[in-house]
Amino acid sequence: MIKTLLPLRRRDFLLGTAAAGAASGLIVSPFRHLAYAAGMAHLRLLETTDIHVHVHPYDYYRDRPDNTVGLAKTAALIAQARAEAPNALLFDNGDFLQGNPMGDLMAYERGLHEGEVHPVVAAMNVLKVDAATLGNHEFNYGLDFLMKSLAGGDFPFVLANVHNGAPAANARDDDTLVRPYVILDREIVDGEGVSHPIRIGIIGFVPPQILNWDRAHLHGKVGARDIVATAEAYIPQMREEGADIIVALSHSGISAEQQAEGMENASLYLAGVPGIDAIFTGHQHLLFPGPDYADLPEVDIANGTLRGVPATMPGFWGSHLGVIDLMLARDGNGWRVMEFKTESRPIYERVDREVTPLVEPVAAVLAATQSYHDETLEYVRRPVGETSAPINSYFALVADDPSVQIVSQAQTWYIADLLATREYADLPVLSAAAPFKAGGRGGADYYTDVPAGDIAIKNVADLYLYPNTARAVLITGAGVKEWLEMSAGMFNQVAATDAEQPLLNPDFPSYNFDVIDGVTYRIDLSRPARYDSDGNLVAPNASRIVDLMFDGRPIDPEARFVVATNNYRAGGGGHFPGLDGSNIIVQAPDTNRDVIVRYIIQQGTINPSADGNWSFAPVPGATNVTFESSPQGEKYLDSIAADVELVGPAEDGFAKYRLNLA
Repeated sequence: MIKTLLPLRRRDFLLGTAAAGAASGLIVSPFRHLAYAAGMAHLRLLETTDIHVHVHPYDYYRDRPDNTVGLAKTAALIAQARAEAPNALLFDNGDFLQGNPMGDLMAYERGLHEGEVHPVVAAMNVLKVDAATLGNHEFNYGLDFLMKSLAGGDFPFVLANVHNGAPAANARDDDTLVRPYVILDREIVDGEGVSHPIRIGIIGFVPPQILNWDRAHLHGKVGARDIVATAEAYIPQMREEGADIIVALSHSGISAEQQAEGMENASLYLAGVPGIDAIFTGHQHLLFPGPDYADLPEVDIANGTLRGVPATMPGFWGSHLGVIDLMLARDGNGWRVMEFKTESRPIYERVDREVTPLVEPVAAVLAATQSYHDETLEYVRRPVGETSAPINSYFALVADDPSVQIVSQAQTWYIADLLATREYADLPVLSAAAPFKAGGRGGADYYTDVPAGDIAIKNVADLYLYPNTARAVLITGAGVKEWLEMSAGMFNQVAATDAEQPLLNPDFPSYNFDVIDGVTYRIDLSRPARYDSDGNLVAPNASRIVDLMFDGRPIDPEARFVVATNNYRAGGGGHFPGLDGSNIIVQAPDTNRDVIVRYIIQQGTINPSADGNWSFAPVPGATNVTFESSPQGEKYLDSIAADVELVGPAEDGFAKYRLNLA
């Protein structure tokens, strides 16, 4: 049994020896055998991060099981890791309260009743988490709900850089929202089976940007300090109090951009603070060690280190488990790290589009949260608003479309609100969105089709397939035109003939066909595409985008605009000209799906009818331009702003349609 000097419950530490593991037939870590041979001790540290309320392996938006997510599945990896190395501690690195409909249900609909434990915290209790920190999304529902949720934990929450009220002169004197750190008193068994005391310090950090992202909840109530400066204040104090090993729970990403006060992704520079022995990172929903961070200075993706300090970032939604193995040697009356190994273990494998689960969910975790799961299913299937017009994507590639329109409306609403009290508030906000379900390789049923009337949260999956997060970029009028020129690569060049001509470029994915709302324009298909599908400038003198207007006048090439989009596009996804991440001005904490859900709830009744802000320019003589869509689209032909008629059946369940551009 373990004892602690803090008022925490007692729990088993699963202590054992390498010999005992071998006798039981369990697979054990090579570090355990090394510890036995060298007379040292093996300590394993485990991390979950960015769970975002994904406890069950289920996609509530699509209303079906999902083998790529779920803390209940990560739990199986945790059990395996503990069995391999009994001297193990488990930590959560934040962003657990918000991120799917279960989180919204708990915060917006039912709340936490007296004595009730939030489902994610209940799952963490089952897993016997040793400590956790807070992520930026923990603040999305306000401080009252946050503190009620934390109260259900059988483990300490730590966060050093968020304080109540005004800051003190020294960070160490702040009145922090929760305790800044904890020192866990444990017993560790060395390789020879001898038990020793060890004091493990755990400290937590969150991006200071919470003050902007959740200003409505936090303004005037709490403040946030720079991550690195806060660590520099507290780490010496933790050593003074006897911490042998210090672990930083950093809900902050990894970036090699120049260090600056209040930077969001500060984990690399946090690793430079003397006295930190291991860092758990998160927030960016990526994997470390791994190629996501290749070629960054002072980042070793082979050995999993930041400035020489072992670190992990195990994906998101329970997709991976972070593992840091430390080989410890006695150093007087304390311990020091001699060797280490880091990894992120997956719950599934993906080959092409096929997902193979590697573990099964742990029944105890499912049971602890089953009632909440059942309530969430009822919630997502229940209408949360109404749509005054049908939402479909059958003709999203040939005319302005309601499925794209509603996404743009939601993005514009969200980004404009974020900018209302910030820099760039005086600039016009445009919105870029693409049709995701538009047939193609997805097949003849791969379209959005939501009838007018009640709309449920799960319908949002039809509108937005991917878990992207909202972004905004700053560009000029000339940049808007180049963005649209790239999108216009969706189409083949069309000649002035009545012979049949295929409209769509098969090498151009529909998710790269961005429509920019807030301007009006036409696409002239008699001209060649300026860019190819990889973003290469192939026709420098070509210009398909004509009559580009803003506010009823030709767009000013020098004028500045804010464009709402997603992290994929803003960061360079799709190879769009002028989009490489350098002109991002808003890195919002919410997914685009969540933005749409909030917009529907806020509006009550939405009107997704396309406003016809784009169309094709006439091409005289081009009367037989064809494309494929679902036969189900025929019922919407009268509602689209293009001259389209059904030709007849096509292969693989599709139908052929004719577009008249004359």
